[in-house]
Amino acid sequence: MTFATLGLIEPLLRALETLGYQTPTPVQAQAIPAVLAGRDLMAAAQTGTGKTAGFALPLLQLLTMEGPKVAANSARALILCPTRELAEQVHASVAEYAQHLPLTTYAVYGGVSINPQMMKLRKGVDILVATPGRLIDLFRQNALKLNQLQTLVLDEADRMLDLGFSEELANIYRMLPKKRQTLLFSATFSDDIRLLAGQMLNDPLSIEVSPRNVAANTVKQWVVPVDKKRKPELFVHLMRKGRWKQVLVFAKTRNGVDALVDKLQGLGINADGIHGDKPQATRQRALDRFKTSEVQILVATDVAARGLDIEDLPLVVNFDLPIVAEDYIHRIGRTGRAGNTGEAISLVCADEVNMLSAIEMLTRQTLTRKMEADFEPEHRVPDTDASGQVVKKPKKLKKPKTSGGGGKRNLGKWVDSGDVAPAEPSIKPVRKVPVFNTGPRKKK
Repeated sequence: MTFATLGLIEPLLRALETLGYQTPTPVQAQAIPAVLAGRDLMAAAQTGTGKTAGFALPLLQLLTMEGPKVAANSARALILCPTRELAEQVHASVAEYAQHLPLTTYAVYGGVSINPQMMKLRKGVDILVATPGRLIDLFRQNALKLNQLQTLVLDEADRMLDLGFSEELANIYRMLPKKRQTLLFSATFSDDIRLLAGQMLNDPLSIEVSPRNVAANTVKQWVVPVDKKRKPELFVHLMRKGRWKQVLVFAKTRNGVDALVDKLQGLGINADGIHGDKPQATRQRALDRFKTSEVQILVATDVAARGLDIEDLPLVVNFDLPIVAEDYIHRIGRTGRAGNTGEAISLVCADEVNMLSAIEMLTRQTLTRKMEADFEPEHRVPDTDASGQVVKKPKKLKKPKTSGGGGKRNLGKWVDSGDVAPAEPSIKPVRKVPVFNTGPRKKK
């Protein structure tokens, strides 16, 4: 199969040839014809499998072939992304695909001045890539009208819920025309997202080109148990032992990112960090330096997990496990992309065992544990498996105690050696799913 057999027009084929695209990926092969046919779509595929081209290419073709010229302060298609990094990445790809088309594209997001964005929108844009908060700001200031919108794309909708955008999504839904095409693309679809899709999409076609919530098999994964206080020391030890050249590290908090970067820099290691408190220009500069190998270690929070596209990234390290299990798939999906191989190492302490159990249950695999000499944890990490069980070490059998002088015998508390403590529930934050007005919709 080729892109030509999917029915794409010549300007798009020429752009793809320039970019070196030869054969459609499975998600592209299924999604492109469906989008061209005007279907609502919910597509799940692993990271690095070409989801952006799966919705951007047919969307560009539909806008080129159909519809009136875009009006002032308007957009004909809207792509929503959860983070600034992902919005920039998606827009860059869309602009490359559209290089031979008479269409305009633009990206808007927070963290930068809104005034240049308002000026840019005065003439209208065919495709607008946006984060939810900034989109609503522009709409409320009358800098953007959505009555001309033909297609809505939600890229990584589950991450939007994780970041607390449920209310914003509900507000955006009310701003949109009832008659439109809606596309949902993501690497994972939780039950919350499937509920969201049921409210927003009209008779959608469902595409799952890989097993649900399964990490790419091109990534070798394992766990190193360690006490929490020794994680920084273990990381430096592993880095020097493995002679790591380029590593993307994920920490749970912004303070955790800064603390690890400070420690690494204090040891003379070229490291930098990105998180939500840093200005956009600073974050972009750190990412650019990492891509060109000027920075050896880039430490990030999950806000960056889905907006980083680094070619041939060999290694991802989870310094902390993510609170939301699905984020583990997105983190390790930064390596092993487009058929390349990669490694993902997780440093796990005892109080992260429930998170580890949730990840193994989600991915349906028990992660291999490798103990590192001289770093064996004092606080044992309980055994886990893909069934979601956390198995505590059985208590030792207690001997009956007897009081001296023939007094009353104390039998103590007997515990049968076969008794095992019940599994602890995995920790997962409750995500509020927006409830939309689901009244009758106009037929397409």
